[in-house]
Parts: sequence; C-alpha cells; structure tokens
Amino acid sequence: MNMSFPYSSELPYPPIEVKEKNPLYTAQILSNIGGENSEMSAVASYFYCNLVTHDYQNISNAFHYISIIEMKHLEIFGKISLQLGSDPRLWKKTNRGMIYWSPNYIKYPKTLHALLTNALQGEIAAINKYKKQCETIKNDNIVKNLERIIEDEKIHVEIFKELISNIK
Repeated sequence: MNMSFPYSSELPYPPIEVKEKNPLYTAQILSNIGGENSEMSAVASYFYCNLVTHDYQNISNAFHYISIIEMKHLEIFGKISLQLGSDPRLWKKTNRGMIYWSPNYIKYPKTLHALLTNALQGEIAAINKYKKQCETIKNDNIVKNLERIIEDEKIHVEIFKELISNIK
C-alpha cells in the first residue's frame, strides 16, 4: 500500500484465545460490532467519506486506509464474540433483545471540516469505550486485544487531527 501515514500500530495483534463463554462480555463485544459507536459504523462512515472526498486525494486515502484497519478490528471482535459463544452478526444486545446495526447510526456531514471532526470524535469515543471495557472485562486475552486496537485508534486520532489542521 502506498500510504503517507502509518495507519496502524506496528505492534502485532494478540492471538484470539478467549477460552470461556461469558454473556456479560459478549454484550460489550457485540456493541463493538453492531452498536452505534462500533467498528461497523466506522467502516460505513469512512467508506462514505472516502467517496465524497475524492477531490482531496490525501484525505480520501486516509479514510480508505483507516477503513481497512477498522475492518480488521471488526474481524477481531467477531472472532472474540464467537469464542464467547455468540453469533457475530451486525447487532448489539439490549434489554429488549438483539438490535441490528443500522445505517441510521452514520452521520453524513457535508463539509471537509465536519467530516474530519466527526471521524475524530468517533475515534475518541471508541478509545474511551474500549478503555472502559478494559476496566470491566476480566479476561486477559480480550483486554490485550482491546488495548492493541486502542493503539490503532490513537493513530487515527492523530491522523484526523493533522488533516483538520491542514484544512484550516
């Protein structure tokens, strides 16, 4: 890939070896797959942003390559959810049952600044969400995977900050 930014940490992803089923952890991991603030939401949003920023190649490329990393995160959470004993559909667990992911979760800003700011806020929200999950999930393998994904999200924050500063 010809990239002007490093889009992912150089650290390897830990193997996925959960080993025990846990419905409480499952609900948290499924929210990372199919919730409002989820990897699927990031992938869908960045796909859209890649298309509408085609006149700004550097920004369009950033959305494209970051979406690929977010797809990797989606795959990791899917494999964790399988090992936890759940079906890794694009959905989340709620008090009313399972709710499927929706394109309504995506914002469609119209300006470059708004697109990038929305992406930055989403990355920061994901980091905060995953940090909270690291505090509540008592499974070392899941926590190690969350921590590794956080490293990528931190890089995405820096990329979006730089892109925002370059358009002012």
